[in-house]
Amino acid sequence: MPELSFPSLCRLQPRPSGVTIDESFLTEDKSTQNRKLLQKRRTLELPAAPLSHCQAPVLGGTGKLPTQGAPPTGPGHRFHPGTKAAAHQREKIRALEPLKAKLVTVNEDCNERILAMRAEEKYEISLLKKEKMNLLKLIDKKNEEKISLQSEVTKLRKNLAEEYLHYLSERDARKILIADLNELRYQREDMSLAQSPGIWGEDPVKLTLALTMTRQDLTRTQMELNTMKANFGDVVPRRDFEMQEKTNKHLQEQLDTLRASYEEVRKEHEILMQLHMSTLKERDQFFSELQEIQRTSTPRPDWTKCKDVVAGGPDRWQMLAEGKNSDQLVDVLLEEIGSGLLREKDFFPGLGYGEAIPAFLRFDGLVENKKPSKKDVVNLLKDAWKERLAEEQKETFPDFFFNFLEHRFGPSDAMAWAYTIFENIKIFHSNEVMSQFYAVLMGKRSENVYVTQKETVAQLLKEMTNADSQNEGLLTMEQFNTVLKSTFPLKTEEQIQELMEAGGWHLSSSNADLLNYRSLFMEDEEGQSEPFVQKLWEQYMDEKDEYLRQLKQELGIELHEEVTLPKLRGGLMTIDPSLDKQTVNTYMSQAFQLPESEMPEEGDEKEEAVVEILQTALERLQVIDIRRVGPREPEPAS
Repeated sequence: MPELSFPSLCRLQPRPSGVTIDESFLTEDKSTQNRKLLQKRRTLELPAAPLSHCQAPVLGGTGKLPTQGAPPTGPGHRFHPGTKAAAHQREKIRALEPLKAKLVTVNEDCNERILAMRAEEKYEISLLKKEKMNLLKLIDKKNEEKISLQSEVTKLRKNLAEEYLHYLSERDARKILIADLNELRYQREDMSLAQSPGIWGEDPVKLTLALTMTRQDLTRTQMELNTMKANFGDVVPRRDFEMQEKTNKHLQEQLDTLRASYEEVRKEHEILMQLHMSTLKERDQFFSELQEIQRTSTPRPDWTKCKDVVAGGPDRWQMLAEGKNSDQLVDVLLEEIGSGLLREKDFFPGLGYGEAIPAFLRFDGLVENKKPSKKDVVNLLKDAWKERLAEEQKETFPDFFFNFLEHRFGPSDAMAWAYTIFENIKIFHSNEVMSQFYAVLMGKRSENVYVTQKETVAQLLKEMTNADSQNEGLLTMEQFNTVLKSTFPLKTEEQIQELMEAGGWHLSSSNADLLNYRSLFMEDEEGQSEPFVQKLWEQYMDEKDEYLRQLKQELGIELHEEVTLPKLRGGLMTIDPSLDKQTVNTYMSQAFQLPESEMPEEGDEKEEAVVEILQTALERLQVIDIRRVGPREPEPAS
């Protein structure tokens, strides 16, 4: 039998299906492997002599072993087949012995694992069999319960049928008994009637005849009743008819009202459809214009770029830019740039002595820049206003301003301060005190506007103080609304609502919420008022513009046309009938730049000679404190 190589042994060794060789068994410690190898080696060692059966038959005619790569034969090279083959087979056996030992070990371990798995499967099968038996027992128990319940239901149904039959028999017996009782009662009544000497004591023939006549009357009455039903079955009672007629009349009136409303709504719908179509056309036109503007116009500036340039950094720029539109941001930026340039200037060049130069700025040469702070300028202007209001002999405002500076800083520094103050108030348009002082100083606004506004604010504060009975500085929202309406009776509900919102009212506020009204009239160190006072000023300017717009509309002429004194006076009296004569004369004097003493009397022929361009007259009226005195009379309905 030829010797088997190690691959042959591996192929001949049966391997159970589904079993994999765990490689961890091949890494046992060396002492265990050596011990097993020694045992296997003792059993597999063969004697050296009888190895001739391990030699394979020699193919070919030479009788030699055809070995690949064998040494060449010749006189100098002898080949001993028996010795060489035996040595080669021994070396091959020695080389394969460790692998054979490992294979035997792996085979044993796999067999052990297979036996363990089979034992585990047997255990699980036994558990499942036990569980199956328990379930079968449970099913048998449930079946027995079901059978017992079915038998009990059958028994109950049988009992119910018996009870039902019993109750039926009792019911029939009861009916029979009641019928017997009724029969006995009728017999008893008949017997009692027969024994009484009343009606039944009369002649039977007479009673039969009366019965016949009564039956004939009943038949005739029944026929008449049927005839009445046939003739008047569809007739309703008069009361129902009148009620239905009244309901019908009411519904007819409602129908007429609804038809009239429908016609009105239909006409309104047609008008709205026309407006809708015109609005669509305007929308398309505006959209085209918007696209054209977006294509041709310059982009909006990125104002966030200013935060790195303005002094104070992003925080100050955010404070300055909060709540302002682009036009106001331009003013803020110009103020910042102008204030920076003012701080850099040490001197101002004099403007000379021309007639167009204001009196307080007439100087030739260099004027020192005093470089005051914004707060100092505001305080100086407030002091100037206090002194102006306390002045008895009124002079022109520019002269007063220069005299105030001379009195405050001396004649030598008065001109320097005049230039310094003028340059500051010319730059800071966003500051209320500076912008109003500049407008009055340059003649763009009458000082009566400032005085009247201050008096209005003071009067409003006084009214709120009077309403504060506890003198705690607090008012309810209802009291606040009442004070505003009583102080400004000509303001609309929308304007009152705006003032309340500026004062702190919001949608979630109730009438009982308290308001610290004194805080509405506070000013910061730069003279800036609270939003409430600013809203009062904005409404005053809007009311003045609306008043003059109504005046222009009433006159019915273009701005470039001339207007006479009587026509302008008549227009004012039409839009504001409550004006008194003195106020109208004051307005006319301002519009036509005539002293009141030189104005012609009303109805005088000279009035027609006093004319002025309408735009010029309106601009002059814009300067003074012009406002509505009373409500405009409603126009008669057409």
